[in-house]
Amino acid sequence: MDFAVGQVAGFAGVTVRTLHHYDGIGLLSPSGRSHAGHRRYSDADLDRLQQILFYRELGFPLEEIAVLLDDPAADPQDHLRRQHALLSDRIAELQKMAAAVETAMEARKMGINLTPEEKFEVFGAKDPEEHAEEAERRWGSTATYAESQRRVARYTKDDWKRMRAEVAEWSEAYTAVMEAGEPATGERAMELAEAHRLHISTWFYECTYDIHRGLGEMYVSDPQFRAYYESIGPGLAEHLRDAINANAERRA
Repeated sequence: MDFAVGQVAGFAGVTVRTLHHYDGIGLLSPSGRSHAGHRRYSDADLDRLQQILFYRELGFPLEEIAVLLDDPAADPQDHLRRQHALLSDRIAELQKMAAAVETAMEARKMGINLTPEEKFEVFGAKDPEEHAEEAERRWGSTATYAESQRRVARYTKDDWKRMRAEVAEWSEAYTAVMEAGEPATGERAMELAEAHRLHISTWFYECTYDIHRGLGEMYVSDPQFRAYYESIGPGLAEHLRDAINANAERRA
């Protein structure tokens, strides 16, 4: 059984334009076409769309989702397990937050003054503004972000395929470095850190060594970035951060 693009948009709660965009960048290309040339989506296509939307809900960028889903060694069940773990963590955090709001509401209703510790214990030790500058460089309304948007807007499906191939090759090489037990300060790790920086500069925006350092810290501190790099290899987020710093120091 196959489905028209409008039907799929209705099932998934996305727009037809979004599905066209996913097709345009090669993230989700429908398996078939009607006699009139219209897109027709199979059950397998719907399964892939579900995976895409799960990762999008978790905050993963489209290019990183493509790399994860196109990994030939990945088992679809592994994707579901990873997504379940990430979503479970988010649910647990939101439940704690909801309980704290209920406590605050009840305390206000009863005229009870909560201690400062009680008011803020739900937030733990995490500073929501930590690495805000790095996040702004990556996502905010800056010249860097505008440059990234300008470049991405003109990429073709073949461009996206080449980009994903580069990321997949880099991921395989970095995993090999870690499996060999090589340190982040080793020559191979630093060369791959430099390749990582040049990839960003080539495809998105000019990534200076200072910006690259900031990104390395964000890969460790931001749960979404950390989850992505940890999905490539356990411990990779910290290893890459350290390799980025070592590479920047030697080239300073």
